[in-house]
Amino acid sequence: MKRFASANWKGGLKGGQGTVTAASGAFTNLPYNFVQRFESGAGSSPEELIAAAHASCFAMALSAELERAGLPPENVDAKATVTLDKVESGFAVTSSHLEVVVKLSAPDQAKFEQAANAAKAGCPISKLLNAKITLDAKLA
Repeated sequence: MKRFASANWKGGLKGGQGTVTAASGAFTNLPYNFVQRFESGAGSSPEELIAAAHASCFAMALSAELERAGLPPENVDAKATVTLDKVESGFAVTSSHLEVVVKLSAPDQAKFEQAANAAKAGCPISKLLNAKITLDAKLA
């Protein structure tokens, strides 16, 4: 299965403007620019979209792992914080920190932690990222 999005950029790096569109229509012509991405401007960035992808992928993977462990979740609330750092070769996404709070009808801490770590490692977006991925997992 393939999914795609498209991007358009006009102008130079610092003064230019871009938009990104998801083929699904989930977002269309979402603007981004240098200030939003590398400084302190408000708005979206490719890293925000990566964070959204990682959080949503991890939430689904954790749900599957918990079901396999006999602990179907009532709710999985996941957040990903992606860090973009200046490195020797330019800029790189250096980490993605996952935070999750899960509500289970019959909590089991050991099985929960095992499922959370398996989901962190097994989520397709985790596999895609060449960055340190950390996790804080809590039962509600």
